[in-house]
Amino acid sequence: MSAGGGEAETAESSKRSLEEDSSAKKEEAKKAKQESEDFSSDDDEPISKSIKVKKEATKSDAKKRKLSETKEEDSDSSDDDVPLGQRMKEAKAKSAKKKAKVEKKEEEDDDDDESDSDDEPLSKKITKKAPAKKKKAVKKETKKSAKKPAKKGAKKPTETKESKKAKKKKEEEEAIHKWWLEEPLPEGQKWRSLEHKGPLFPPEYTPLPKGVYMLYDGEQYDLEPAAEEVAMFYAGMLKREYVEKEKFNENFMKDWRELMSSQEKKDIKDLKLCDFSKIGAYLDAQSEKRKNATKEEKEVRKATEAKIKEEYGWCMIDGHKQRISNFRVEPPGLFQGRGAHPKMGKLKKRLRPEDVTINCTSLDKAPPAPEGHKWAKVISDNTVSWLASWTENIANSNKYVQLAAESHLKGRKDMEKYEIARNLKTCIGKIRADYTEQLASKQMLDRQKATALYFIDKLALRAGGEKDPEEQADTVGCCNLRCEHVFNEGELSKDKKYDSNKECDEVKVRFDFLGKDSIRYQNEVKVTPQVWKNVRLFKKAPKEGSDALFDRLTVTALNAYLKEFMKDLTAKTFRTYNASITLQEQLKATPVDGTQEEKMLAYNRANREVAVLCNHQRAVPKSFEDQMGKLDEQMKDIDDQIKATKKELKAEKKAQPKGKKVEQLKKKLQTLETRKFKKEIKKTEKDENKSVALGTSKLNYLDPRISVAWCKKHDVDINKVYNRSQRDKFRWAIDMIMNTDEEFVF
Repeated sequence: MSAGGGEAETAESSKRSLEEDSSAKKEEAKKAKQESEDFSSDDDEPISKSIKVKKEATKSDAKKRKLSETKEEDSDSSDDDVPLGQRMKEAKAKSAKKKAKVEKKEEEDDDDDESDSDDEPLSKKITKKAPAKKKKAVKKETKKSAKKPAKKGAKKPTETKESKKAKKKKEEEEAIHKWWLEEPLPEGQKWRSLEHKGPLFPPEYTPLPKGVYMLYDGEQYDLEPAAEEVAMFYAGMLKREYVEKEKFNENFMKDWRELMSSQEKKDIKDLKLCDFSKIGAYLDAQSEKRKNATKEEKEVRKATEAKIKEEYGWCMIDGHKQRISNFRVEPPGLFQGRGAHPKMGKLKKRLRPEDVTINCTSLDKAPPAPEGHKWAKVISDNTVSWLASWTENIANSNKYVQLAAESHLKGRKDMEKYEIARNLKTCIGKIRADYTEQLASKQMLDRQKATALYFIDKLALRAGGEKDPEEQADTVGCCNLRCEHVFNEGELSKDKKYDSNKECDEVKVRFDFLGKDSIRYQNEVKVTPQVWKNVRLFKKAPKEGSDALFDRLTVTALNAYLKEFMKDLTAKTFRTYNASITLQEQLKATPVDGTQEEKMLAYNRANREVAVLCNHQRAVPKSFEDQMGKLDEQMKDIDDQIKATKKELKAEKKAQPKGKKVEQLKKKLQTLETRKFKKEIKKTEKDENKSVALGTSKLNYLDPRISVAWCKKHDVDINKVYNRSQRDKFRWAIDMIMNTDEEFVF
């Protein structure tokens, strides 16, 4: 080989080496740029997609490199005629130019990183090799910036139970109609607009299946549907004491025969020969079947009931959605009554739309009557709050579809009632002074009026009213007491001087009568000598036991007298006033530093004093003894655990005085003693309240603002005093008291 040929070969080799080096750098720059583009998508893009894009980019780069090499080879062959030195100089310049271009691109990327880290390509995040802390910060920012719309297939964040409850509570609060912050309507007007669906009627009677029938004188007797339905009502009461009462059976037989066919009237003459046991057994079986329904069946039933409530259980008043209390018309059945009601056993007849009057905004806004029927009439009376009315056949009294207790109309009525009672304190002294003076009046009417008001004020008796004992139960209030209900006890000494208007121990008045709901009222109270003399005078012969004690007095006359002192004041107001004042005074005994249980015990004791004052009694529950027995067993079990824990603690203190177990045992002992304390309070409450109904006075006679203010002052959870429905009823009072710094005083 010649020397010239060797030099040419060496030059050619050197040229190729330089060009390959330049080509490699060029490819690296292209690769970095391509990777930057491949990974410049959102961080939210699925990783699988990123990997797929990267693979496709790698394949594309390989093809480009191959094509580039082919072109370079062609270029090499075409540049053979160019001198070696010139080619080397051009290659170096080209390489430097590309290097500068790549560096400039990296600087721009760095600037972008500093200005907006969220837009930084994933490739840059990887190649930068940033410290771990910085990476975490970037991740946090990425999570926070997830405001972009979620991509298809991305899972939605699950909502926790707590967040759902909070959301629901917020929605409920927003939906609350704060009527107490609005200006009231003109006096006497209840609403501006009223729309509803009308009452819901019970389904028609379905005859009993074959094999279920009445026996008469031991033989099967198939009744016509009208008589069979009434027989079914009686069969449903076979396990109750009513069927043993003569009056009940007498009234039932009379009404039942009215619905019998002529043949049935001829055949069925003696109720004692009627055997309803097969019908009763069928009804019991149906009841058990309903109780033992599957979960799916219960869910279907629940969904159906919810749909009915949504359709019929709401109305729109002045643009506000309000719940209806009793949207169902009472189904037919047998009247039971309380106590010895003279009409027990009579048939409550099935109501039809033709018996119902609808009250709404206007005729064109009236709900449609059920198919094939029409309403008795449609009226628009905004001075009343009822939605529909009818006359029931037992006492010929009006019945109404009314709004629920938490509605703004009921709430406003409650608030006005308590405000009137609260304002009574401004003139109670004057009223008491006036009726005390009239106790010795020469006018019999004034004397009776003063004595009746003395009893209403002192004993919180109901005012009462005139009743027909043939139509209603023989219950009485103060104004319609009879001589047989009131008794003089004791005797005034002739040798002693008395203050006629000051109570003394020598004389008392005893009461014994049936009050509202046939609850017996028995009480013996100290009275002033003048009141004692008046009672004796009012009972003087020729009066007999069945004669009225206050024969000159009516409730209307008494209320007219009270209105002279204060507008809207009636005898009923005294009961609300005295109940609320008693609660407020009794709550002063609440232990300031006591536990929640001790404070609630004080509240229930105060409430009990009111219930006793208002004669809110109840029969001792049948399960009372069992409940007390269970509490005793639970307390005995806790005592045993306390003894065992004390013994273990003593032994552990000797073995390892500063050990962890000593602290654990101390905590366990403290927990057990707290549990025992709570059980003791619970037992005390149950025993004290076994024959007293606390709910009646709390819901009807006690200003709720007193209870809410007490909760606020003593840091007691309002949920312990009022349940959910009661909180809804008294939402106005809760809002008023909780949103003011001023202490409420009744």
